[in-house]
Amino acid sequence: MDDVLVVGAGPAGSVAATVLARAGAKVRLVDRVSFPRDKLCGDTLNAGTLAILARLRLASPVELRSRPLDGMMVTGEGGVAVEGRYPNGLHAIAISRRVMDEILLQEAIHAGVTFEPGITVQGASVAGDRGERMVVGVTASSRGSVHPWRARVVVGADGRRSALAFGLGLAAHPAAPRRWAIGAYFEEPDAAATLGARPSHAPRAPRACSDFSDTLLGEMHIRRGRYIGVAPLPGGVANVCLVKPSGPGDPDLRNPEAALRRELGADPLLRDRYSTARLVRPAIVLGPVAVDAGGGAIDGLILAGDAAGFIDPMTGDGLRFAVRGGEMAATAALDALEHGWTGVHARLTAERRREFGAKWRFNLVLRTAVAWPVLVRAAAVGARVLPAAVRAMIEYAGDCGVARATMMES
Repeated sequence: MDDVLVVGAGPAGSVAATVLARAGAKVRLVDRVSFPRDKLCGDTLNAGTLAILARLRLASPVELRSRPLDGMMVTGEGGVAVEGRYPNGLHAIAISRRVMDEILLQEAIHAGVTFEPGITVQGASVAGDRGERMVVGVTASSRGSVHPWRARVVVGADGRRSALAFGLGLAAHPAAPRRWAIGAYFEEPDAAATLGARPSHAPRAPRACSDFSDTLLGEMHIRRGRYIGVAPLPGGVANVCLVKPSGPGDPDLRNPEAALRRELGADPLLRDRYSTARLVRPAIVLGPVAVDAGGGAIDGLILAGDAAGFIDPMTGDGLRFAVRGGEMAATAALDALEHGWTGVHARLTAERRREFGAKWRFNLVLRTAVAWPVLVRAAAVGARVLPAAVRAMIEYAGDCGVARATMMES
């Protein structure tokens, strides 16, 4: 029997598995798909996430296949645009999830983790009655057969639609907000041509992704009721992701490419760059993007990554929640293996609140502001009058304080 069964080989699962294996645990990592695979994401790791990966000795292979970002450009309606550069030599990176997830998975395998793809976990195996339930493994299917998998600890890192968390009533999609994301990879057009054609009063477009020598800016374009993120990736490709209120019956979700191109074509800053740009891969839809995970805890199971709650992090720090959350889940699992389950969940919950609580609240304020046109207009006016305040928000959103604190600890 394995010490730990980790379900889901995304960043949270792979990081948790790596930390556990390095500590001497017998770890099995399973996923329903084979890697590499595509994943809808903003494709950026901020400065704080990079510092955590460096402390875990996982940053170097990731940075080698990424593009460095100097900071962020934030734009609003009415032509407002503010550039914020990260201080003290800090930087973020842009890297596709297809590449990054494969790198982190290979690091886990190198650490001694047994990886098995093509395993679909259907739910948790639970022993005991309702008052004393304990997860003792999972029920999974592969190649048409269903069988149990037992482990002393199960780490559920199986994403926003976690079969473990939802099946046990530990997670649910909130009634509001119900936002959906539409993302695609476009060939990045020549920024020089775009800049030459823009009117003098229009905000300057960020530099295009043309080679591996420049550093660039990530982009966040905040509009009424929605926002569009742009990440310039290696190879002259840009990740363009639209997040907007939607529901399962929204016709936009049936033709995501048309919906994305319509939004880009109507945007004064983005239409010349992307409304007719060549699509590298088909557009992907994801939603609803928020998950509440406040349904309690069960001994034997530790949730990590999006399965532990996902909050539509428009500041681009979702991968810090995944990477650091995977590390914390591993620490909790080691605690349970050595000392039993008493107090494990309470300590993990308290640590998550200390680590992420302020940023969760920050994201909530920003998402609320985007939903109200009057607040978007007020923010645009404020950005013109006090651009330094926006730059300070960019620095905070980039987890620069986390990066400095992590580097001091290392």
